[in-house]
Amino acid sequence: MPEETDLKARHEEVRERLERACEAAGRAPESVRLLAVSKTRSADEVRALHRLGATAFGENYVDEACAKQDALAADASGDAESGLRPPIEWHFIGPIQSNKTRRIAERFDWVQSVDRIKIARRLADQRPADRPPLNVLIQVNVDAEPQKAGCRPDALDALADEIAGHDRLILRGLMAIPAAREPAGAMQPAFARLRDCFEALTSRHPRIDTLSMGMSADLEPAIAEGATLVRIGTALFGPRDPRPDPGRAVESGP
Repeated sequence: MPEETDLKARHEEVRERLERACEAAGRAPESVRLLAVSKTRSADEVRALHRLGATAFGENYVDEACAKQDALAADASGDAESGLRPPIEWHFIGPIQSNKTRRIAERFDWVQSVDRIKIARRLADQRPADRPPLNVLIQVNVDAEPQKAGCRPDALDALADEIAGHDRLILRGLMAIPAAREPAGAMQPAFARLRDCFEALTSRHPRIDTLSMGMSADLEPAIAEGATLVRIGTALFGPRDPRPDPGRAVESGP
């Protein structure tokens, strides 16, 4: 686990980058939310960053995320000694396997990676009645990468209409993970394509409000193209352990 002083310095630096990017784009800093990507990070690291002011955390692997949520359950319930308030807002941001949808529907506040109708229907059917509707973003494969999850832009309207037709889901917008390019400014055309998809979708679904794009290396061009949420991992927590990500082996399957 990184030293808390290092975590604090990185969190402050990311917030400053976000504010500078918003200023350069002529936008208010509060128009962009920060999602801390905590995959492979410990519950203690999540707790420490939460105490520094981060409230939303993104996870890629269901088993890993549920174990972390359980470890933090006492904090999330408002344990006076821990003082972790407000409660953490959990986002699922990884590829979705059909056999994992029930726990995603039960455990998360947001799902950013819905890319097909089958998954949307399963999440709607499995969202508990005693929880608020699940906030959903459609993942778009803006670069048409065959190995990457995501809805094709030409299939976006049908999937969006499906999601909007379920009362246990709320369509909030779009997410993408474009192909990495260097320098960071070379990402701007891909971000612009996602913004165009988002703007076109508003004619059918005017209440959508979230455009999730941009990560540690490229948050600035993402914000310049209209991102309302950036997903930041390495710049907050430091480099990941070079060992394989936990969860890949145990979560392989259909």
